[in-house]
Amino acid sequence: MLNFRHSVNHMIVIAHDIRSLHNIGSIFRNAAAFGIEKLYLTGFTETPPRKEIAKVALGAQDLVAWEKVGIKDLISNLKDNGYEVWGLETGEDAVSIEELKDKKLALVLGNEVEGIDKETIKLLDGIAEIPMKKKKSLNVSVASGIAMFVLS
Repeated sequence: MLNFRHSVNHMIVIAHDIRSLHNIGSIFRNAAAFGIEKLYLTGFTETPPRKEIAKVALGAQDLVAWEKVGIKDLISNLKDNGYEVWGLETGEDAVSIEELKDKKLALVLGNEVEGIDKETIKLLDGIAEIPMKKKKSLNVSVASGIAMFVLS
């Protein structure tokens, strides 16, 4: 049986420029399942109430604290409040997601096609990736669930 450290995981998730409303709904559902403290929706990521989000979230959008804000000010404010802000992204400089355990963490999820834009990456403390074998790519909602599981 899994034993989570906290009923509320003191991790923040930032869904930045997520295009698919179904992915947004799934990210809400993952956040509720793993007790994420707060979900920020930034860039062109849509917000509830939307039937396409609700269809996948299955009520999770009402269980998770969320807010629509600008990414630059958010990252600055989080860092001022002691959070490390990391992106979930593949790349040469990426560390394994497991290295982020036990940090006061805000995790940025990027666009399904382009990932996290370069301007935003420059603001981050670093990027972390989920170790993968043959295919080095996951759907953003799947990746978010794996990351939330590993870090909770």
